[in-house]
Amino acid sequence: MSAQKTKPAGILGAIAGLFGFSALAGVLVTVMVTPAIAITGMTASTSISIFENLPNFIELNRQVERNTIYAMQDGKPKKIATIFQQNREEVGWDQISEHAKNALTSGEDRRFYEHGGVDVAAVVRAAVGNTVSGGIQSGASTLTMQLVKNIFVQQALEIEDAEERKAAYQEAIDPEGFDRKLREMRLAISLEKKYSKQEILLAYLNIAGFGGNTYGIEAAAERYYKTTAAKLTPAQAASLIAIVQYPGLRSLDDPEHYGPNQERRDQILTRMLQDKKLTQEEYDEAIATPVDETTVTLRNPSNGCRSAHEYGRQWCDYIRKSIEDLESLGATPEERAANWARGGYKIYTSLDLNLNKIAQDSVWANANGREDRFRLGAASTSVEVGTGWIITMAQNKTFDDSPEAADQWTKSAVNFNTDKAYGGSNGFRPGSTMKPFTLLAWLKAGRGLNEVVDANEKTYDLTEFKHCEGPLGGVWELGNDAGESGSRTVVDGTVGSVNIVFAEMAKQLNLCDISGIAESLGVHSANGAELKDQNPSFILGSSDDNVAPLTMAAAYAAIANKGVYCEPRAVVKIIDPQGEELPGQKKDCREALDPAVAAAGIYAMQRAMANYGANPGDGIPIFGKTGTTDDAIQTWVMGATTKVATATWVGNISGEQNLRRISATGYWPFYADVRHQIAQPIIRAINAKYGGDQFPAVEPKFFNGANAPRVPGGIIGSSLDGARAALAAVGLGFNHGGEVDSDMPVGTVAASNPAPGSRVALGSTVTVYTSNGSQIGVEVPDVVGQSFDDARGTLSGAGFEVREVCVPADRGDEDEDEDDENGNGNGNGNGNGNGNDNDGDFGRVVAQNPGGGETAKPGSRVDVGVLRESC
Repeated sequence: MSAQKTKPAGILGAIAGLFGFSALAGVLVTVMVTPAIAITGMTASTSISIFENLPNFIELNRQVERNTIYAMQDGKPKKIATIFQQNREEVGWDQISEHAKNALTSGEDRRFYEHGGVDVAAVVRAAVGNTVSGGIQSGASTLTMQLVKNIFVQQALEIEDAEERKAAYQEAIDPEGFDRKLREMRLAISLEKKYSKQEILLAYLNIAGFGGNTYGIEAAAERYYKTTAAKLTPAQAASLIAIVQYPGLRSLDDPEHYGPNQERRDQILTRMLQDKKLTQEEYDEAIATPVDETTVTLRNPSNGCRSAHEYGRQWCDYIRKSIEDLESLGATPEERAANWARGGYKIYTSLDLNLNKIAQDSVWANANGREDRFRLGAASTSVEVGTGWIITMAQNKTFDDSPEAADQWTKSAVNFNTDKAYGGSNGFRPGSTMKPFTLLAWLKAGRGLNEVVDANEKTYDLTEFKHCEGPLGGVWELGNDAGESGSRTVVDGTVGSVNIVFAEMAKQLNLCDISGIAESLGVHSANGAELKDQNPSFILGSSDDNVAPLTMAAAYAAIANKGVYCEPRAVVKIIDPQGEELPGQKKDCREALDPAVAAAGIYAMQRAMANYGANPGDGIPIFGKTGTTDDAIQTWVMGATTKVATATWVGNISGEQNLRRISATGYWPFYADVRHQIAQPIIRAINAKYGGDQFPAVEPKFFNGANAPRVPGGIIGSSLDGARAALAAVGLGFNHGGEVDSDMPVGTVAASNPAPGSRVALGSTVTVYTSNGSQIGVEVPDVVGQSFDDARGTLSGAGFEVREVCVPADRGDEDEDEDDENGNGNGNGNGNGNGNDNDGDFGRVVAQNPGGGETAKPGSRVDVGVLRESC
């Protein structure tokens, strides 16, 4: 502005400006012991008083940076998300190109290495210039003073209250603020006393704003040139430094800024040449480089979980909501949140991207997020057995927490896999996936897998159920999903998921014992509440307990882990802003269940899983349980090996659509079966990577129960009514298996299966057999003296089997034997008149066994001795 055009008000302002900067110069001269400018004692004394009353303490603290989240892919960390309030990544001195450092000093503060924070000559020159202009148009700011200004800007931006933040920001950048300028000078001097020039220059390059939400030279290099600060060329470095004073005019995120940026860039390059920081060749090449779309390669920073890896968006949100649990980030949840907000952390997590891709693709393929007839939801998550590491987390809705996504059914900010605190889900009724907790409580109480209970549909008086807090009241009408009736063993009831079987088991236990088992395995409502066990329907998963898939996966993992529960965890390690490695989430395991009880429960659930479509049938031992709530509103399938447990849910996000009555294709599979189509490829892929071992053998006592009764021995020989009563007295069932051949009286119990004395499960049925009397003994006819043929006819006619035994003649009697010894006769008469008195007895019966008149069983054998001349 020319002097002729200066208005009276402008003249007064200029005078004030001249006086102000003259006074400031006096302060600087006095404080810095530089008597280069003559001033009056009064001005110096007054100015020194003002100057010394200003704060003189400021530090180069860490600035707000980006946080990054990593998953595992092919055994290596893979960055899946960047989260920041300001797009900044602090870098070290050696990570910045010399061209950037030189462009900054040549462009912004050519005497940076000569002054002590305030360039006195520049201050005086600015005072004169401001006098001519009639206002504060030039502040003679050094890089150190600009750094102070940027520190105050950053402090303002971190204020939570919007109005306070705005006021502090305006104060920090006030272009007419003499007080601000004086404060900057005072603090710049203190910085120069405390820090080296290198530290100050590095802090500036890391704190400076480069347009929009881009801060620091590293983020600027990435955003505008897709490179790093270390690789910046002279043209790129000068172009970035051109932004810092006027980012609204020269930032490279708008093509309209290319011209002003190049103009300032070329000025900086010229100064760099003049300062001998560029060779002529380097200068010529840089000046010839245009600032346009051929050289600027704009990369929009991906910030937040919406911009995360396609297969890690829900996971990103889960990690973000778990920050306050990470003890490595601070002593309190508030401190952890504050440190995370300041940023600079690298979070390495347990998610397996390879497996999660399979999980996510399976969910998307089978539970279309575009389904618009009802609010279809689906989710699947897997937990490593023995560690608690979460390795997959997928759902059918794309994560999007923008306000616009609220009305789009294909998107959701809610993570269906987690509790409300970690993703906003209220959870879902678990259905029959809750039944194994009754089974485990049954086994823990010493009861057996083979015990038999009634399965007939009925109405219960709730006073029949026991609860630790006192009696219950009301009635409970309960049926079976498939209309089962009769009796079932506990194993069969588990395989068939028969409701009444589990109600009968629960009736013989205490409901608190069942909920205690579940809670020891980590089961809780998604809102963190305890199970509502005062309603016995909780054992069937049909009460008001809504649980998250992650909760159920961890519970089944604990059963597979021989009863040891491990809290689910996700963060493996953390790298802090200084590059130090910090611990991730610690392994937190506890013994929740007797290993022997767990093994017995697995035995029953293995047989159930054998019938499920979710079973990949790959030879890896696996157990599990399905769950379907009333009217198939929610459906589940669980599967667990010795290595990994997977929970899969398909159901209504809201509303009550029966999934058995609606299909995505118009025919099979209905949505009630989709859980199996989702889970099978996930489990197969996990098994292929992790494998699995055989489950522990079941201790024999768990088959029949620790107090299994024995079949009473007294039932043999009793009547049917007597046997029935004796069996009922020890808790065993009765069945008449018909008649058997027996020598016992007709109609009496002759045998049983199992046999008397056998230990059998309570409620088992014992089959008894009654005697038909067919084996009762009859009198054997006396046939001694008869011919063999006559004897055989007599005995056969009486119902006996006959066997001839040859009796030689020389053994007919003792006298003849003695004569034979004397050579007076050989006793082997042949009927030919050889002088033997027995010759006529050959062929006759001389003995029998059993003897005549004795009793023997019909059909038994009678041996008859027949006299023969020789044998």
